[in-house]
Amino acid sequence: MGRRSTRSPACTPTRTSPSWPTHCPSRSSRPTTRRSWAATRCQASSPSSRWAPAPRGHDSSYSSWSGGSPRATCRSTRSRTASATAWRSSSPSSTTSTCCAAPPTSTSGSSGVDPRPPRLAVTLGDPRGIGPEVVQKALALGALDAEVVLIGSGERGAAPSDAAAGTAPRSLLPEQAGRIALEAVTEAVRLALSGAVDAIVTGPVHKHALHLAGFRYPGLTEFLSHLAGDVDVAMMLAVGPLRVVLVTTHIPLKDVPAAVTTARVVACGRITERALREWWGIGAPRLAVCALNPHAGESGLFGDEDEGVLTPAARALGAAGPLPADTVFVRALKGEFDAVLTPYHDVGMTAVKVAGFGKGVNVTLGLPFPRVAPDHGTALDIAGRGIADPGSMRMALELAARLARR
Repeated sequence: MGRRSTRSPACTPTRTSPSWPTHCPSRSSRPTTRRSWAATRCQASSPSSRWAPAPRGHDSSYSSWSGGSPRATCRSTRSRTASATAWRSSSPSSTTSTCCAAPPTSTSGSSGVDPRPPRLAVTLGDPRGIGPEVVQKALALGALDAEVVLIGSGERGAAPSDAAAGTAPRSLLPEQAGRIALEAVTEAVRLALSGAVDAIVTGPVHKHALHLAGFRYPGLTEFLSHLAGDVDVAMMLAVGPLRVVLVTTHIPLKDVPAAVTTARVVACGRITERALREWWGIGAPRLAVCALNPHAGESGLFGDEDEGVLTPAARALGAAGPLPADTVFVRALKGEFDAVLTPYHDVGMTAVKVAGFGKGVNVTLGLPFPRVAPDHGTALDIAGRGIADPGSMRMALELAARLARR
């Protein structure tokens, strides 16, 4: 799950077919001094496209996007900061562009350890939203010890510098914006699976726009699982010392009790333990299970799910609980637990938002590479006004860089 010491060129295709020809320079050609760094702008166009067959258990009208015979052109520029203010693209709005930016790096490092900083693929999200703006602002906040590969729309106004300047691509239809966001995520995963990048950071997407584009997954977490080979994944929300893993995600409240099974809780716990060991370097993770019912059911007075479902899961994991929601998160914030398994989406989300609104991040556990995202949406109502807070995106970039180093 961690970073590999040998990697492919940044734009090397993962397929042996001629579907992704590129002309991007390899990683070995980039400078390694802190005085300056190279930035490569890779503009890709996809004149024809197709939908791949849908995975089992999903609506056949959508699955992973793959482009047909796109062409990439790249040129190197030089800069002194890690911002994306020099973004340029001439690609049509129905395609995505890749901007490869290498920030300052260090040549120091012990023998046998890759001294180079990790490389992150960062998608800009829905081009109509605040994604491009918060990415630009987050990169401009200071040096980031990572290389950044930006992937987003070539639409005028969708580049990070345009968004920060108060420009937004209002001409895009929601369906077009959704498709662009999906293409960007698919490309980021392709780069990660090929070893060209060590982790991905995804900008905020709009679920309605995704579904208009044919998306039939509950969220990006499930889509990422499919792209990575239908691996078992779990959604973690993190802010400071608080890490919350959701046992159920985007389902109606009435469906939660049936979805929370002992097997599901144990599976989430195993995925969490592995991620904490391999990505966070925690040798013996301390897990807690949050109760489903008030006061953990009060010995069955307020429901039997805690005793009948969650208690066996906690025992199997060697975890504490089930513990009432009104105390378990406080204890986790004090450092008593490394992660809390939470049966219901809104309980876990509320804890994270209250603990640090605007600073939380979303981490997908179980993938063969770290994926981190800001814990907020597209905020279409303020997009293009230059007032979006980049705090969560900056946290996502920093955490992705840390996780990718392991």
